[in-house]
Amino acid sequence: MEILALVKLALDTGQLRVSETKVDIDSTPLKISDIDRNAVEEAVRIKEKAGGRVRVITALKYGPLTRRQQEAESLLREVLAMGADEAYLIVDNALINSDQLLTAKAIAATIRKLGNYDLIIAGEATIDGYTSQVGGPRVAAELGIPVITFVRELRVEGNKVTAKRDLEDAIQTVEAQLPVLVTVTREINVPRIPPLLQIRAAMKKPINRLGLADLGISMKSPVEVTNIVPIQVKRKGVIIKDGTVDEKVDKLIQALIQEGIITPPR
Repeated sequence: MEILALVKLALDTGQLRVSETKVDIDSTPLKISDIDRNAVEEAVRIKEKAGGRVRVITALKYGPLTRRQQEAESLLREVLAMGADEAYLIVDNALINSDQLLTAKAIAATIRKLGNYDLIIAGEATIDGYTSQVGGPRVAAELGIPVITFVRELRVEGNKVTAKRDLEDAIQTVEAQLPVLVTVTREINVPRIPPLLQIRAAMKKPINRLGLADLGISMKSPVEVTNIVPIQVKRKGVIIKDGTVDEKVDKLIQALIQEGIITPPR
């Protein structure tokens, strides 16, 4: 089988560099988006059962490019060590802070450039944007193939996939003919930790760079991100000093009632 895994080099939300006025994107390190690791793991498991090849595709969305490219390649070595065979890194200044439309078009153009594929697997969403747009519906729409989202269990038999979808109030079982794009949830598997030999072998696997010109794309993102501002929560600084402990408690309760935080007893 020819399997493609879509991953995002996402902002490491656990290490966000934040000031009072902005989120410092340039100084925040990247990581392989958590759920995309599940996607790669599922792709490798299917390859191990059915044979074939797993190719990873990602688009670099954060700059500056001169520094991020080396960081991106180091991260891609991690998924290559998990069992993927090669990686494709889309690098272009036009993609920095671009919207989901341009990103999806770049990924879809890369897929068409690679030629034959049977199955595309992505995470249900990325840990930084969490729009659930690029890895599933938008890329599938660009390619004109079916998409199955929020998959927690996947089975491939011949030219057909059977998937269990994790909905809010039910588990839905669906089938589709290959080729198909599937987005998976965290529940589908536990991503492996590669042994040392696979980590060393991953250093020899190819990482191919592509620009938008290589993909025949000349459009610019219709959305421009000018700034990302953190949510600021300021305390009111109300201090209850006077009175006994019981009196302070009563004043605190009255203040909370006035703020609508608690409801007075009837």
